Amino acid sequence: MKSMTNGWLRHSLAFAAALVAVGFAAPVWAAFELPEGERITNVPHIPRAIPQKEAYENYDPKIGKNFDVKNFWMRADLRVRPEYRKNTCFGSANGAAGACNAAGSATGSSAIAGKPANDFYVQQWVRLGIGYDLSPDVNFYMEIIDAAVWGGNGSQLNAGNGGDPLNHACGNGSAASAAGSSANCRLGVRAAYVLVRNLGDVQGLSMKAGRQYVIFGNHSLFGHFDWANTGYSHDGIMFQYATKNFESHLGWFRNSETDLVQGSPVGSGAANPVGTAQGSTAGGDADMIIFYNQIKSVPGFLIEPYYVFYKNAMGSADNRAQGLGTAKHSNQIRHMVGNRIEMRKGNWDAINETVYQFGSMGDGVGVNSTGGSTSFNTENRNLHINAWAMRNWLGYTHYQSSMKPRIAINLDYASGDSKANCTLATGYGPCESANTFENFFPTNHIHMGYADVQAWKNMMTPAFNFQFRPTKNDHFEFWFNNFNLANKGDNYYRAGQGVYVFSKIGNQKTHVADEYDVTWTHMFADGKVSLQATYALVKAGGYLKENLSSGALNQHWGFVQLWMNF
Repeated sequence: MKSMTNGWLRHSLAFAAALVAVGFAAPVWAAFELPEGERITNVPHIPRAIPQKEAYENYDPKIGKNFDVKNFWMRADLRVRPEYRKNTCFGSANGAAGACNAAGSATGSSAIAGKPANDFYVQQWVRLGIGYDLSPDVNFYMEIIDAAVWGGNGSQLNAGNGGDPLNHACGNGSAASAAGSSANCRLGVRAAYVLVRNLGDVQGLSMKAGRQYVIFGNHSLFGHFDWANTGYSHDGIMFQYATKNFESHLGWFRNSETDLVQGSPVGSGAANPVGTAQGSTAGGDADMIIFYNQIKSVPGFLIEPYYVFYKNAMGSADNRAQGLGTAKHSNQIRHMVGNRIEMRKGNWDAINETVYQFGSMGDGVGVNSTGGSTSFNTENRNLHINAWAMRNWLGYTHYQSSMKPRIAINLDYASGDSKANCTLATGYGPCESANTFENFFPTNHIHMGYADVQAWKNMMTPAFNFQFRPTKNDHFEFWFNNFNLANKGDNYYRAGQGVYVFSKIGNQKTHVADEYDVTWTHMFADGKVSLQATYALVKAGGYLKENLSSGALNQHWGFVQLWMNF
């Protein structure tokens, strides 16, 4: 009996091993007897789809047979940046989502009570990119990022037990959440894609599929936002066709996925995870299509016409906490057409970018919400979008001087809407339109002052800039910005695109603040390491003094940054 059992056991194990080999590995059929020259072709569905996949080893992994160390490459950078900000809210305490006051006041007395908000913290990131060229036209790339604030990844209320010294990657679960800790992990994937050049043997046509940077123009609408401690990247697919005189990009990106039925990490059947109405719809997502072109045939000029389609199919109530100017407001279809022209001739340079947005958006309140539903499929998009913006630079660089001095003037504008707060308080009046310009995914830090107190939304800002290089490794810059509201009924938005200050009911002031920046950058170690220091004074204007009960104090901000790259 024991011998028979052992025999059945040996046969069962051999059969199981064969099934594993067939189902999950590249076919290796040494144990089977087939007609000479034949091989098993009816492999199961999963291994059939994996090109030249190595076997899943039970014990001892081997280097893939397609790998050649000569095709492997990597890159990395590390950045450490301490920052200090005094009077973050111009004398008020910080409020919800970074706003310095609350909507609905007619007197300007809605500033957040408490001590003036001052802050000091140190940000750090490390990014490691790994690339492999499978062939001259096929590239694999993955970039991981460790982004952290010193002392901010464990329990902030108990730095000894449960803080960063003990939890190096994540908050410590429910205990951390109860103590006010962030439960987010600090290690993430910034990019992960395959790039195929000369797609279908068409010279100049390429495809990038996966998580990727989306950068166009001078980052006004789509940038990497490397100033932030994480930066932007997008999941999707981008096609590019490039010639000597013309370049075109066409991409589709999914910015939010709210219904994960087949997309669940463990298979089908998972519940829809977010949103107030996603249980009744399978289309509550956010999608973006970009068609961006560059004309290079005009000497001294780059001409870049583009079109962007943005659809956010979540219910209006899902993302509208800061009124109609809420960044990426739910339940909207937005079209954007624009053109950027950049000129560089001799000592002169100039940029003009003009953008128009149109479409429709739902406010989700009253009669505009059909049957009380908050689903994109049943709710009215009752508001018309009519927004526009422009960006202008004119600069002169004296290249003949060893210090390369450059002087430039600038004028930025982005539309607002006098009824942007109509869903937050009755005193603002009924909702009639949605004309606040949408800033999309920019690198605002490089455009409207280094203190990051202004978004390209409801604003008009003239500016003056002066730069020079006393040595080949040193760069100095002085920058002045005069911030104003484009529409006095709309709010003041910070660089992160959220509301900084809610305008009071009946506000008549438009001058927000003046910003004065001075910054020094020094390169060393053959340009592989930079040291940068910046100080900014944000001098409060009449708008802040009128809309904050504190009377609005001046804001001071500065940082020192060390950045290494290889």
